[in-house]
Amino acid sequence: MKRRFLLLSVLAVFLLGGGVVALWYFMAGQYHETTDDAYVGGNLVQITPQVTGSVLAIYADDTDYVKSGQTLVELDKADAQVGLAQAEAQLAKTVRSVRNLRATSTEGEANVALRRSELRKAEQDLARRRGIESTGAVSGEELQHAVDTVRTARAALEAAQKQLEAQRAMVDRTDVHDHPDVKNAAARVREAYLAWSRTEIPAPVSGFVARRSVQVGQRVAPGNVLMTVVPLEDVWVDANFKENQLAHLRPGQPVTLFADAYGSSVAFHGRVAGFGAGTGSAFALLPAQNATGNWIKVVQRVPVRITLERKELAAHPLQIGLSIRVDVDTHDRSAGRLQQVARTGAAYETSAFASVEPQADARIERIIAENSVASSRAGLAAMRAKGAHGASAGH
Repeated sequence: MKRRFLLLSVLAVFLLGGGVVALWYFMAGQYHETTDDAYVGGNLVQITPQVTGSVLAIYADDTDYVKSGQTLVELDKADAQVGLAQAEAQLAKTVRSVRNLRATSTEGEANVALRRSELRKAEQDLARRRGIESTGAVSGEELQHAVDTVRTARAALEAAQKQLEAQRAMVDRTDVHDHPDVKNAAARVREAYLAWSRTEIPAPVSGFVARRSVQVGQRVAPGNVLMTVVPLEDVWVDANFKENQLAHLRPGQPVTLFADAYGSSVAFHGRVAGFGAGTGSAFALLPAQNATGNWIKVVQRVPVRITLERKELAAHPLQIGLSIRVDVDTHDRSAGRLQQVARTGAAYETSAFASVEPQADARIERIIAENSVASSRAGLAAMRAKGAHGASAGH
């Protein structure tokens, strides 16, 4: 009797336990998908130079925190400084040449007026000689000489007009700023100033420095990786779910996460962002060849991207590669699993390299203004000297 009671008690416990498990599954368990095959991911921003140069100083080392725009590496500026000086000198020379073209154009107008006056005088002389030709006061040779003078004056006028047209074509409908030669020289200055400014390599984003490989005195070239900056405030989790767990997973579903680094006492929260376009084996360096030899089915895993709450990350930072346990609440299954929604904005961007244009433009404007004033003063001085010379000759 006692043995029978014990057997019934054990059976009741098993039935009760099975009922509790079944109740939990139907009430909550079927709406959760979990995995511990998940790791923290993030952006690894590589710091590379844009110009060739020798390293003079390094302002950040591994584990250091840097802010966006902060100088990380400084290169030798000597070559870039020489190139900038040459470009600025060429711009100044070009501005003076353009102003000289304008002055030459004015001189060409005066030359055309002079040639036109000479032609008018020659034509008047020819008309006067022809008027008295019947009286015999003008010889045939003298008349022919007057005709040749008119032809020569007309040819000289045409040459002066062509020369004036050529000079006007160089400066017509433009000022100093809009002249093609000045624009080309200004572009060279902007290019040289950009190369000079790139001798200081800034941090594109704020984050922690990792894998510094650059050394002082090293000769670096564009494309060489000097160090890496990791912005830990924008990390995410890549959870690798089995293919038989994907049926009810949807973007936007809430996720609860636990990091081994903090234990179960700290819970992170996030949402499903999206799904990988293939399994991990499909993008492996050596994909599996299942069409040859004996085949054994292996359950595949698909990476699922999970975004995290930034406030929780600020309170409990996560490093790249840490292990995470993931629990996805799949109650809301209304959305499509693979949504074809194009991103409208930049996924990630920086403004650390967009600050040199105003300085370059100010430099160009200063050079143009200085040389324009200098040319004007030189022209005014020349005119005054010419006037003074004419006055002394008159005396």
